[in-house]
Amino acid sequence: MVRYAQGIRENWQQFVLQLLTVFAVGLTIGSERNVVPILGRDVLGVESVLVIGSFVVSFGFVKALLNLYGGKWAETYGRKPILVAGWLVALPIPVVLIYAPNWWWVTIGNVLLGVNQGLAWSMSVNAKIDLAGGERRGLAVGLDEAFGYGGVAVGSWVTGIIAGQYGLRPAPFVFLVGVVLLGLFVAIFFVEETLPYAEAEAEASAADDDADADLPFVDILKRATWGDKTLFAAAQAGSVEKFVDALVWIAYPLYLTSSGLSVVQVGGVVGVYGGVWGVLQLYTGKLADDIGRRPPVVAGMFLAGAGVLATTFVTGYLPWMLTAGVTGVGMALLYPNLITVVGDAAHPTWRATGLGVYRMWRDAGYGFGAILIGLAADIVSVQMAFYVTAAAMFVSGGVALVWMQETHPEFGDYESAPAPERSSPQLDD
Repeated sequence: MVRYAQGIRENWQQFVLQLLTVFAVGLTIGSERNVVPILGRDVLGVESVLVIGSFVVSFGFVKALLNLYGGKWAETYGRKPILVAGWLVALPIPVVLIYAPNWWWVTIGNVLLGVNQGLAWSMSVNAKIDLAGGERRGLAVGLDEAFGYGGVAVGSWVTGIIAGQYGLRPAPFVFLVGVVLLGLFVAIFFVEETLPYAEAEAEASAADDDADADLPFVDILKRATWGDKTLFAAAQAGSVEKFVDALVWIAYPLYLTSSGLSVVQVGGVVGVYGGVWGVLQLYTGKLADDIGRRPPVVAGMFLAGAGVLATTFVTGYLPWMLTAGVTGVGMALLYPNLITVVGDAAHPTWRATGLGVYRMWRDAGYGFGAILIGLAADIVSVQMAFYVTAAAMFVSGGVALVWMQETHPEFGDYESAPAPERSSPQLDD
């Protein structure tokens, strides 16, 4: 009989492969982050920030939906098939970006990117949680997000350099071709299925948590959205913090180039934001294992908002790198630990689905944020988009401060919502 023992050290080879996988996922989105908004303005002639933001809207809402159903499918079919499907969908993306005759082709390409990210990144984080077990869940999520957003930073930096040397296209997206092919190769030939680890964990905890196990899909959706105050606090914070990432994706390149920075310098600023965010998660995920999840989440919401606001108060390459770094520190504190809150609160039998619900609301924040940012920029100014984003972070951080309970099994006072009356079988699908 095969024994599925959890632990990062016990499963280090597969854990490392999953880290490489999520790094490639981050490279994929990072390859667009610096170049595409400038491509829209300078090559395709798009003047409206709201229209430029449409490619983030399409990405966010599609990724949100795929997060939701990707988690559900992962419980049924396993993690690996969904991961492979995510990489297969990514294959046409570089071709679309290279040959796009107008901005709406770019928007369609970002629909595919949303599918890729919703499936591939979701499966990677679920696999790491499966392998690590409860005692090192914060560290596992921190490592996942560190490597993923490290990939975003490297992708932004590398494509900025390539664009500065060889133009906005096709060269940056030739780099993207190599990333997608590598991710698909690793997923098919080296990554192993991790669902049995979650099933073994569920069997071990069955005696204590029978009432909470095997909830129908609709009941999980209700609980993770509004039925549990802590999970609601996590969902709204996750959604609003994506306003910051949408701002970096849409408004930073436009605001900074119009203020005199080059494409390469913008890549440096955006790279600092993503790099600080990525690297510090190596520590902040473990920090949540040591002191609890709630303090870094709340602190991160306010710090990231302050970094966004400070960007409008300074001028120059180095000051903007500094404020980008402050924003990255805030994101590093909040980001992995919001995921860990949901991982703590969810039963192993429906953890992937519960995380899918959280990630749905979180990544819908890309869409909501892009619309808000575009309207603020078009109606008032690009600078107003920074003010609106910072204000949203402060309000959302206040909600998390008031409603989020500590979910760490040793430090916490969290009690899950009472198990709901089961939905009828007809609604489960």
